[in-house]
Amino acid sequence: MTRTQPSLRFCASCGGRLSRRRVAGRSRSVCRSCGQIAYENAKPCAGALVVRDGKVLLVKRGVTPYRGWWDIPGGYLEADEHPEAGARRELREETGLRVRLRGLLGVYVDRQIRPHSLNFYYLAEVSGGRERASDDAVELGWFGPGELPARIAYPGHAKAVLADWRRRV
Repeated sequence: MTRTQPSLRFCASCGGRLSRRRVAGRSRSVCRSCGQIAYENAKPCAGALVVRDGKVLLVKRGVTPYRGWWDIPGGYLEADEHPEAGARRELREETGLRVRLRGLLGVYVDRQIRPHSLNFYYLAEVSGGRERASDDAVELGWFGPGELPARIAYPGHAKAVLADWRRRV
């Protein structure tokens, strides 16, 4: 069963109160005044699996949630940002590395977090920069398919991403 996201309270179009109603077979927030549907969309995110010598680069999180857990480098997209640009930016911020994207690994929905996320993950290789943990990462580590740590952040999508990578190795 999918958990719903917290309901919005006011209409972005007219400021009227929202109430829950069934629309097209789903429970949705609808404005009582103007009838506008307030869609509760997933937040777009992007990241990349940087692969070198058969190992993937993970970052150890230094912030909550999942402080101390390993994570795939990535994060939320800016409003005007393409997923490819966002993946490259996040890698640079968290690892100090510039990467060349080698293709889309897949698109993954995570319903275990709120708001839900729509995650674009790419396969990548290092093209420059200096490896260093920064931003919200405190450590970097390279892991082979059989060496992945047990504590992986955001398991609602990350486990599927890593499983897809392992199938390709």
